Amino acid sequence: MWPQSNASPPTGNGPGLRPAEQGVEEEAGRPLPKFGEWDVNDPASADGFTVIFNKARDEKKGGNGQDTDSPCKETRTERVESYAPKTNSRCPDSTAVLDWASLKTLSLTGERGGRVVRGEQSMAAETVVSMAMSVLGSAVGKAASAAADEATLLLGIQKEIWYIKDELKTIQAFLRAAEVTKKKDDLLKVWAEQVRDLSYNIEDCLDEFKVHVESQSLAKQLMKLGERHRIAVQIRNLKSRIEEVSNRNTRYSLIKPISSITTEDERDSYLEDARNRSGSNTDESELVGFAKTKDELLKLIDVNTNDGPAKVICVVGMGGLGKTTLARKAYENKEHMKNFSCCAWITVSQSFDRKEILKQMIRQLLGADSLDKLLKEFSEKLLVQVQHLADHLVEGLKEKRYFVVLDDLWTIDAWNWIHDIAFPKINNRGSRIIITTRDAGLAGRCTSESLIYHLEPLHIDDAIHLLLAKTNIRLEDMENDEDLGSIVTKLVKRCGYLPLAILTIGGILATKKIMEWGKFYRELPSELESNPSLEAMRRMVTLSYNHLPSHLKPCFLYLSIFPEDFEIQRGRLVDRWIAEGFVRATDGVNIEDVGNSHFNELINRSLIQPSKVSTDGVVKRCRIHDIMRDIIVSISREENFVLLTREKITVVAEESIRHLAFHGSKCSKICLEWNHLRSVTLFGDRPVGRTPALCSPQFRMLRVLDLEDAKFKFTQNDIRNIGLLRHMKYLNFARASTIYKLPRSIGKLQCLQILNMREANISALTTEVTKLQNLRSLRCSRRSGSGYFSIIDNPKECLMITMCLPMVFSTSINFSDRVKLIPEICMSCSTRWSDTKGVRVPRGIDNLKELQILEVMDINRTSRKAIEELGELIQLRKLSVTTKGATNKKYQIFCAAIEKLSSLQSLRVDAEGFSDTGTLEWLNSIACPPPFLKRLKLNGSLADTPNWFGNLKQLVKMCLSRCGLKDGKTMEILGALPNLMVLRLYRNAYADEKMTFRRGTFPNLRCLDIYLLKQLREIRFEEGTSPTMESIEIYGCRLESGIIGIKHLPRLKIISLEYDGKVAKLDVLQEEVNTHPNHTELQMAEDRSHHDLGGI
Repeated sequence: MWPQSNASPPTGNGPGLRPAEQGVEEEAGRPLPKFGEWDVNDPASADGFTVIFNKARDEKKGGNGQDTDSPCKETRTERVESYAPKTNSRCPDSTAVLDWASLKTLSLTGERGGRVVRGEQSMAAETVVSMAMSVLGSAVGKAASAAADEATLLLGIQKEIWYIKDELKTIQAFLRAAEVTKKKDDLLKVWAEQVRDLSYNIEDCLDEFKVHVESQSLAKQLMKLGERHRIAVQIRNLKSRIEEVSNRNTRYSLIKPISSITTEDERDSYLEDARNRSGSNTDESELVGFAKTKDELLKLIDVNTNDGPAKVICVVGMGGLGKTTLARKAYENKEHMKNFSCCAWITVSQSFDRKEILKQMIRQLLGADSLDKLLKEFSEKLLVQVQHLADHLVEGLKEKRYFVVLDDLWTIDAWNWIHDIAFPKINNRGSRIIITTRDAGLAGRCTSESLIYHLEPLHIDDAIHLLLAKTNIRLEDMENDEDLGSIVTKLVKRCGYLPLAILTIGGILATKKIMEWGKFYRELPSELESNPSLEAMRRMVTLSYNHLPSHLKPCFLYLSIFPEDFEIQRGRLVDRWIAEGFVRATDGVNIEDVGNSHFNELINRSLIQPSKVSTDGVVKRCRIHDIMRDIIVSISREENFVLLTREKITVVAEESIRHLAFHGSKCSKICLEWNHLRSVTLFGDRPVGRTPALCSPQFRMLRVLDLEDAKFKFTQNDIRNIGLLRHMKYLNFARASTIYKLPRSIGKLQCLQILNMREANISALTTEVTKLQNLRSLRCSRRSGSGYFSIIDNPKECLMITMCLPMVFSTSINFSDRVKLIPEICMSCSTRWSDTKGVRVPRGIDNLKELQILEVMDINRTSRKAIEELGELIQLRKLSVTTKGATNKKYQIFCAAIEKLSSLQSLRVDAEGFSDTGTLEWLNSIACPPPFLKRLKLNGSLADTPNWFGNLKQLVKMCLSRCGLKDGKTMEILGALPNLMVLRLYRNAYADEKMTFRRGTFPNLRCLDIYLLKQLREIRFEEGTSPTMESIEIYGCRLESGIIGIKHLPRLKIISLEYDGKVAKLDVLQEEVNTHPNHTELQMAEDRSHHDLGGI
């Protein structure tokens, strides 16, 4: 819609366009965008320029929306996706009332100076331009690097690469101009797509050139004339293509260049700001407006009624209202949960796996041991079936009072299946089932109307408070600034008072100056005010995406790879971003820190939601809201960025898809240009049909291969040709129980940065690993030594006595089973020679100068030379080792190496084996520990507290297990650590009856966890100790003298008594909790009688 003006229309050949004026109320409308070289809001441009609309309704004539040539005074609001008015219409006094944010294209026809002009704007072009900018930035950097390489001169292509680099930088400036001017028509969209695809091809070519140069000596490169000619031809072809793309911009005058306004200084400023803002760990929608709704829901749940059949309560509301947040508040209320025997939180989603749903329910309701026992029972006979799982679950729940949340239920069929198969038919113990859904009709079929809670948008006051909290503005500031108060009120109204919309928009506003809020408000679609629909919410989120900085957009789109409701590990995501080239290092800043700042920025903008947060406030895992995910999946597909394959479908993609993710069950057929793929991620079964093998030459450009969540067992044969994937940077086959060794060709992956083999069955690293000089993270740990074998009863005994020859060649075992036995024999050998989860590290480890993470190294089976070389890894930040069975000489070498690791921030030393636990007393020989150590985890006997503990001034988290430490010295040394926030003492780590927190000690301690300290009888807090203590958790301890002095802990929030956590005089403790000034909560995992030792 256009603002009205009091000025007279300009004269000319026809009626004029009314210009926008200063001071016009924002409700009057949003000015039209610029078209071509003319600004239709500029009075100078409007002279003689006629704009005609064919959607106006002549209300006086009672028209039905027909085109009219007569003047009209009133119009109806139209929401259209394409607008092209007729040229012979005349409606000089009409005002176009349109929702511009919903337009995809808008065409104008007018007259100026006797000639007809046309203009068209494509709203979808903005995304294409941004993605082209991102890909282009990476290509420019690689071109600059390649141009400086001596090999380009010898190959005769240096001039071409310099030309490509310069042209790419020029195109980058043009695209930057397009982003700034917001001029995005369809022609520009097509051109930006060409730039994007060309940039990808340039990257691919330069990557191949780099691998060719780095993998061979210069003499060998020059001798291979065929390879030399092929690279030169590719480079020259790319030069021709980039000339044509550049000329096309000039030919059609797509963009006028501007001075570079997006500089490295701005990017550095952004990085500094993002590093200073850690990812928010607060569920922001609970800040305001949810206290009342939580109380109403708990009242509806009515936990005090503890008999009768299971009651089903539904929480209903559109996406973005906070249904999950509300249900989570009820689920996490331990005061109510203590009335139930067991509880479970199950996310159903649209395409759920039935087996996985039942496994989750068994794991949470009956315990992980119950599930493991069931799976082991069936693994000896056949694969466990859905009915086996369901029968086990129902049998286990018959006599229990359970509380289950089914989050995000979509269909009545899903409910009928879960209800019929997973819950006992007869259970009169007052169980509760909570369902969250968007579908009110579905809710009505699940339960009675009286048990449906309809969640409404926030009250205006709560909505304003939420927006202010997100943008870090005080209520007093708004009340004292009339203009600020007005724009805030309009913004929350435009968001429809929906929490998700407010948080999303608030994330954008937090990065803008308040004076820019009015301009941003005019960009917001207005539909949510009158029509809070899913489509309107999606348009709001799309706008938030469009306002992301260009370097964050690919990072955000990349999340579309992961399945719906998937919990994403922060480290895994950041490592993949880096491998894909989305994160670029800056001077003096570690590239992981840059990646983490990108992650924090997405958290701060409420585009991803924290799901697991450490005590020191670091977000460890996150999820993405399903509305957000729907949008980025759509954008990713449009951009040829990510292709998702789902259950039993045929996928045909003619375009050059860059990232492929397999979801669900087997895909019958996939037709792709495989050689353009940069990442493959498997979350489902093994693909069938025309899909290449995992390490096929067709995947030659692959940078990321992630198999951690694959639901099938891949074999040694699958990774045999891993060396063919020369561009590989990220390789993840964690939990691959059938992989028992790395192929020697792994040494050919000179670009490899991340190698993750956690919980595989590799017991020793091949020497070829030491050739991977770009490796930053090496994670390798073994599974426990039991539970591998399914064909024979005792393969270890068979191996030791007969070397398995009778078994392998026996006619009673068919050929396929013999093939399966080979890796089992290898695993049995490795288990016999090692009793820990660590792996043997070869000599030459000091070649990995870029290594920052190494886990888990077996000191016992690693040579003295390799242990000594460990001290040369000066960039190492995280180290985990096992030490059981090692010699004293190796212990001494290891301690000397530790003292050299000046960058080390996390250290784990584990003396535990599969059968028993060894000693760590040799750690006392460390004289000077790493100065920046933040996390320390020790598992093994210490007897005395090492003196060097007192030097850990930067230590934030300490976890001790089986150490057997005594009171006095231990508590004195630990209590003096100035930054210690988390203290966890497990399994007799502390071997005294009394644990006393003395005055002035533990100045920053927030979390105290006490697990299985069998000798502990009393915990006492003196006045003036632990001023920041927030939580105390007791598990498996018998505190016959109780917990004394909690009144001296001013910030204490919760005391949690977990299973077998018993305390004397529980009534006294409860009274102290009730009268605590910080409203402390006492939570109990079991019935009160299980935790109360009485007045012993």
